[in-house]
Amino acid sequence: MPARTSTMKKTAARLALPALALALPASLALAGPGQAAAQPSPVRTATVPAAAGAGAPLDDPYEKDIAMRLVSSAENSTLDWRGQFRYIEPYPDGRGYTGGIIGFTSGTGDMLELVERYTKKKPDNPLAKYLPALRKVNGSDSHAGLGKPFEEAWRKAADEDKAFRDAQEAERDRVYFDPSVKQAKADGLRTLGQFVYYDAIVMHGPGDGKDSFGGIRKAALAKAKPPAQGGDEKAYLDAFLDARKKVMKKEEAHQDTSRVDTAQRVFLNEGNFDLRPPLKWKVYGESYRIDK
Repeated sequence: MPARTSTMKKTAARLALPALALALPASLALAGPGQAAAQPSPVRTATVPAAAGAGAPLDDPYEKDIAMRLVSSAENSTLDWRGQFRYIEPYPDGRGYTGGIIGFTSGTGDMLELVERYTKKKPDNPLAKYLPALRKVNGSDSHAGLGKPFEEAWRKAADEDKAFRDAQEAERDRVYFDPSVKQAKADGLRTLGQFVYYDAIVMHGPGDGKDSFGGIRKAALAKAKPPAQGGDEKAYLDAFLDARKKVMKKEEAHQDTSRVDTAQRVFLNEGNFDLRPPLKWKVYGESYRIDK
């Protein structure tokens, strides 16, 4: 099965989103091309995580929000990750449709699992009738049985049904966030290392194949020991990022490695193992920042 998602820049469809009523503090706003730094990033809920203490793990609500913004800068070219629930497009990367807050894809199974979860919770939903088509296209880049009506149903569900937004967050956590953070903690990695693992599993998918998250970790372990085994944390994370870049360069859609080179490696070289703001980074040449 191909890697789960593409790292190519996806801006047009994802940024064509309606404004939402509530906002995060301006200190977390995007400062990049085409965005006014003083404008807050819109969110769907008035509840904003309080700032975490130094050394808080990635599953702390505040740090998790930062992690989602960092991933969104690479996957969506925006820090407004909550604006991506309704994102859906037939992205030309060999994985069929890509949609939602973490880039669920129809060709790799996680979009099917998402809609199945949503339908189990709420059988009478706009996407339920597309389950047969999603099962048929799984493992391919086909859009058969989907198309514009499917896209409209996805947006309708995201805009009108909290259950669908909740399902997206739950599937993100079950498949990607929770397993990667658990493994990072077991390896003795602090918040930055936990994020490095999470971003890798988002792109490459779980599993033990050589081009998956498990394969990348195995390659890193062959070069350096993680802190849990008495190794140096920076040396190990350097080895992990090196191994990941080798995998990324194997696929045309992953040739741009800036999410490693000008983002994660920057934090690592700064010694910011707790992933504490202010954070400044670049992806695809565009600059972003999260201020304290």
